[in-house]
Parts: sequence; C-alpha cells; structure tokens
Amino acid sequence: MAKQTVEEMWEQMLTGSYPRLHGMRKIWGALPSPPRCKLCNAPFSGFGGILMRAIAYGPSPLNRRLCKWCIRAMHKHPGGAEVDVSVLFADVRGSTGIAERMPPADFSRLLARFYGAAAEVIDEQDGIVDKFVGDGAVALFIPGFAGSDHAASAIAAARGLLEQTGNDGQDPWIPVGAAVHTGRSFVGTVGEGDARDFTALGDAVNTTARLTGLAGAGEILISAEAATAGNLETAGLERRTLELRGRDQPVDAWVATARP
Repeated sequence: MAKQTVEEMWEQMLTGSYPRLHGMRKIWGALPSPPRCKLCNAPFSGFGGILMRAIAYGPSPLNRRLCKWCIRAMHKHPGGAEVDVSVLFADVRGSTGIAERMPPADFSRLLARFYGAAAEVIDEQDGIVDKFVGDGAVALFIPGFAGSDHAASAIAAARGLLEQTGNDGQDPWIPVGAAVHTGRSFVGTVGEGDARDFTALGDAVNTTARLTGLAGAGEILISAEAATAGNLETAGLERRTLELRGRDQPVDAWVATARP
C-alpha cells in the first residue's frame, strides 16, 4: 500500500475520516469535561482536563482551542488540504464611534465581553475560533469537527451571537452584524516556525469578510451557498444581490436575524 501523503492525511482529518483521529476523539470524548480540543476532543476542564494536562494535552498557548499535542503534530506535519467549510464573520457596527464616547479601558472591557460571547456560541456549535481581530470575530466550521451540517451550525452560531449581544431586540449592549458563507478553502497550517498557525485561506474566507462589511446591526447575511448547504428556511427573508469590493462576481445573500 502506498504511503499516505501529508495532504491526504490532512484531508482525512478535516473531513472526519482519519482513523487515528477518529479513535482519539472517541476515547477522549468519554472523559469529562468541555471545553475540548477542537481536533482530538481532549477535555480541558474537570478530571479529564487534569489528566490531559498531566500528559501534555492541555490547551496550547498558541491557540487555546487546540491542545499542545495537536499543535505539535501540526508543526511536525505542516500542510493542509482544500475542503468545503463554512465561515462566520461577526463584527461590531460603529465601533469607532463607540470607542470615541468611552474611556479606552471601558472599550477594552466591552470588546472582551463581545469576544467571550462569540467564543461561547461558536464552541456550542463545534466551530473553531480562527481569530479575534480588532472589533471582529472569525470562526471556521469544518466538517471533521462540526459535522456534515457545518453550514447550519455556522448559521446557528451567528444567530446565537446576535441573541447573546442583545441584537434580537431594540437595545443591544453592543451592535453586531454578521455573515456566513460556505465554499472551498485551504485549511491547515500557514506560516513558519513560531509564526505558524492553523487557519483557512481562499475566496470563501474573503467573501465572508466582504459580506460582513455590508451587514447592518442585527443582520446576518447568509450567502446562497450557505443557505443551500444549511437547509435555511428562506420564506419571508429578504434576498439581496451584492457587489463585493475586489470581487468580480456579485453574491446572492439572504438577510436573516437572531430569530428564525
């Protein structure tokens, strides 16, 4: 049997068909308690978390959503694969004006609260927080970890975040807009040495970012691709055809809110 290439290994891992990782997720899943490593399912809390830290499976300081063992494995086998993923971007609307009207320390605490709310809903839907940048959050919903319904999970996370931030009513504690798109991306390790990170790159990620910039407070722009993949009920939703900066082709998107 031909030796498996690094790309083939990554593809199996990202689609949930890598035998070794599947076995590890099953074993570690039997131990308490969440939160867990998004790759191998090692617990970070409770008795299981204590055990994992004792054998060097604790949270990695490079990415708190992944364990040290998985980070080491990525560094040992750098690479990735092109797979279908769903991407969620969410950011604060009017953050410049908000920052202008409050002391910097208060603004920092407000953003920290937003980051915490985003991390919670993303974790609940088995997504991976890719990064917090400025006033925004980026999350990946990868089939191997979020399941075949990764688009529906990304949409549910976006709705959960709007609800958590009060954007399901008239008086949010922070105004948030979001977007969800599904498409082909390169997912894997990017960079070299200590600057290496686990992330996703490609048109699907860029499209989601551009969509988010057009979402108003309390809105989720869900691309037609994500809506189809996530079996979104579109009856009664507004549909927009959007021209995105830097992109030749327009994107069709549905306008959703916190509540279906």
